[in-house]
Amino acid sequence: MGNFENKTVIVTGGGGHIGRAIAVHYLQAGANVIICGRREPKVPVSAGTREALFVQADIRDPLQSQRVVDAAVNQFGGLDVLVNNAGGSPPVAAAEASPELTQKIIQLNLVAPLVLAQQAYRVMAGQQQVGSIINIASVSGTRPSPGTAAYGSAKAGLLSATKSLAQEWGPKVRVNAIVVGLVRHDAGVEHYGGEEGFARVANMLPLKRMAEPQDIADACLFLSSEQAAYISGASLEVDGGGEAPVFLYLAANK
Repeated sequence: MGNFENKTVIVTGGGGHIGRAIAVHYLQAGANVIICGRREPKVPVSAGTREALFVQADIRDPLQSQRVVDAAVNQFGGLDVLVNNAGGSPPVAAAEASPELTQKIIQLNLVAPLVLAQQAYRVMAGQQQVGSIINIASVSGTRPSPGTAAYGSAKAGLLSATKSLAQEWGPKVRVNAIVVGLVRHDAGVEHYGGEEGFARVANMLPLKRMAEPQDIADACLFLSSEQAAYISGASLEVDGGGEAPVFLYLAANK
């Protein structure tokens, strides 16, 4: 999916579950990779002898997110790809969520990616090559998200912003989103009641498995490669075919 040698990539939340896989894939493809987060990963993000540069930053603070973009320019001379991966939310009933928590969730999952995209655009727009911004969204932004209403709302907003930014920033910058479905990780297994419950949920998907982090990483490399040069404003669903409608299950098990 293309050669990323001499390309510079920022992956926010690059020390986490999905972010690490994305960063490693770009390292393997030859890119200079910068990851950021509030805490440095206990295990360095690396591929072979190559290691991602860590910049400590809370991306909810525009001054700190600007520092990440500045690091790309100062260390590697520019910026080619931004992957807005950092995000998430604790489960909380909408009626019980405090205004402060709601604001923090929206800030992390919508406002921060928008601001960082602006900061990246200012660099990319002045370069000869076309830049690529990828927003990591979620199926929570395309269907009901009970227990994480603010998160789902933020991800829906991120999908809308992706299309708007693609309109405004072409042809210098392509902007796309990845709509991430259910992804396998240790916390997810626990959330679904252990391996048995996890397997039942995975079996509901057409591809009979949840995504692995590398599935999301592969999609990122594709969207930022020359093979996707005419793709902008798209929302690529990486969800194994989507969740089965509950009414079908209920009708079959009445």
